[in-house]
Amino acid sequence: MKDYVQEEYLQVANELYEFINGDVLPESGVSKEEFWNGLGEIVQNLAPKNKELLRTRDDMQERLNEWHQSNETYDQDEYKAFLKELDYLEREVSDFQITTQNVDNEIANQAGPQLVVPVNNGRYAINAANARWGSLYDALYGTDVISEEEGAERTSKYNPKRGAKVISYAKGVLDKTAPLKDFSHSDVSKYFIDKGELKARVGNNDSVLVDSNQFVGFNGDESNPSAILLKNNGIHLEIQLDRSHPIGSNDHAGVKDVFVESALTTIMDFEDSVAAVDAEDKVVVYRNFLGLIKGNLSVSFTKGAKNVSRTLNPDREYMNSNGERFTLPGRSLMFARNVGHLMTTDAVLDRDGNEIPEGILDTVITGLIAKHDVLGHGKYRNSKKGSIYIVKPKMHGSKEVAFANELFNKTEDLLGLERNTMKIGVMDEERRTTLNLRNCIKEVSERIVFINTGFLDRTGDEIHTSMEAGTVIRKQDMKNSIWLQSYEKSNVQQGLKTGFTGVAQIGKGMWAMPDLMADMVDQKGSQLIAGANTAWVPSPTAATLHALHYHEVNVPTVQSELSKKNANYQEDILQIPVVDVAKWSKEEIQEELDNNAQGILGYVVRWVEHGVGCSKVPNIHNVDLMEDRATLRISSQHMANWLRHGICSKDQVLETMKRMAKVVDKQNADDSEYRPMASNYDESTAFQAACELVLKGIDQPNGYTEPILHKRRKEAKSKILASK
Repeated sequence: MKDYVQEEYLQVANELYEFINGDVLPESGVSKEEFWNGLGEIVQNLAPKNKELLRTRDDMQERLNEWHQSNETYDQDEYKAFLKELDYLEREVSDFQITTQNVDNEIANQAGPQLVVPVNNGRYAINAANARWGSLYDALYGTDVISEEEGAERTSKYNPKRGAKVISYAKGVLDKTAPLKDFSHSDVSKYFIDKGELKARVGNNDSVLVDSNQFVGFNGDESNPSAILLKNNGIHLEIQLDRSHPIGSNDHAGVKDVFVESALTTIMDFEDSVAAVDAEDKVVVYRNFLGLIKGNLSVSFTKGAKNVSRTLNPDREYMNSNGERFTLPGRSLMFARNVGHLMTTDAVLDRDGNEIPEGILDTVITGLIAKHDVLGHGKYRNSKKGSIYIVKPKMHGSKEVAFANELFNKTEDLLGLERNTMKIGVMDEERRTTLNLRNCIKEVSERIVFINTGFLDRTGDEIHTSMEAGTVIRKQDMKNSIWLQSYEKSNVQQGLKTGFTGVAQIGKGMWAMPDLMADMVDQKGSQLIAGANTAWVPSPTAATLHALHYHEVNVPTVQSELSKKNANYQEDILQIPVVDVAKWSKEEIQEELDNNAQGILGYVVRWVEHGVGCSKVPNIHNVDLMEDRATLRISSQHMANWLRHGICSKDQVLETMKRMAKVVDKQNADDSEYRPMASNYDESTAFQAACELVLKGIDQPNGYTEPILHKRRKEAKSKILASK
């Protein structure tokens, strides 16, 4: 039993109560009484509305199921008429432009990569915040972007042949992004500043940049600089020079590295990449976020034989051509992604002993913590504009977005913040939001700074929403389906039409294969061409490599061209991805089941047994994928759909799960803390959770996995506690 402290309207778990009172409220300008009474009033006022919105979701799903069961054949007009009657398709609002003010440049004006990181892992969170700048040499040397052919293998010791390939590649990047007149950066023997202009000596000649405005700063002496700062498409590169360095000593110009401005923004995640199921877990999440905001978060760990300590990077200082000092941010601008409207938490109970909506708690505490940045209490500033950035996931339609806006309003009032200090990111990952995105944006038009698309959650909702419409196509075919392609295009168009350019981010989804960087470099640039000014990457290294795409593509120019288009994608988005007749062979069906089951088990076992919400999980082909909870939603819903429509049987699902559990056990055999599932299926909490996600998938609200995962994680934690 948890220990709770009784407030007037609330019962608060003791560890959360002590953390807020002792660590967060001091110097916030909000007293203990004001905070807890204010939170209690918000809960009293908004928890019933939250519950009613969830009831609307359930009612709509029931009506959708009944309609599909009664209409095995229908035309699109009939379907649309029904969706309008249901208010699933809303009456679209008239044209408008968002009016968000005080948005930081990293969001409004710069285009670049975005990291998403579980904030409960302090080491990962610090690494992500520090990923604003990254070594291009390291990113190339350590990944498959540089081939291992011709003696360029990655070895335990430095391989000069591989190093030469890295340097050649990096100099090629400089030639593309900041070219010299008549010469290559590979030809340079010396960089220097002459009368405020960058010059590069090649033989007996001095060359200059094709565009002299790209030189924006330096460090060191003008005749012998230690760093040259360049700017292209709004983001920076830094040529680092040191002839005494092992790399620089062998370079004609003394270049030891090229640093790339990489993750402009990072989402510190409280949601899908985090396993936080109780007050103890929530305090870890909130404490780390507080440390990031105040700039004092640090972690120590052992790497090899060394003890390593990590802290946040300071800002970077330079001299401009006029001899004036200036700084650039040394850290990524941080968003916080709160949980959605679905879940409740026992970290705080209402006066009647009911769990309160977790999304309400997250918003209020995130706002309270981030207020310290607004007040300038931290070692560094996150938002130079005095804004607080919160991403809200998994909202369905404009009424739920309006509810989030009301919650933000009440939180600002409680915390004494000016209206619209708290900015919102609206994730377009639910079908009802996709179809009504303009209306959703309208509800938060004074505070919105972000929309994005996400394949996994959006497809999971697509399957669950149309569960009774028929058998869905194979997962591998989803990415080429009509609805998905139109969803991606519509998201960008709605953002551009409502005035996101120069104000807010339009984002694209995650590259999930952190070890396949050559493929990412080849493919992920297409997201910029599609109009995105940010896209998710799984690591700081990936951010550095993805940043090169933003040097190649001028996103504002792309967005300007796309804004001239005026296509209507609604008809295509409503194309449900089902087959008339399933013609797959037994082998193809089993292959699909194996793939889904292995992915579910590989992730669930870490979530439930170890409390790890995001990690590299090997797929059935032993390719590591960066997985979070959205992986479960698409895979479990896909299996549930095939089970519902007789493509497979319950016995086949269970047999597949047991066989894939052995595969996952083998993949984790080197982990001394791993508890095998196949040794006792009935006693394995993780195995039972994985099966439940599929066998009860239709019954889960909107196909979400959180209720089952949270229940099973608490069960696993109880077992661990009992065994001590």
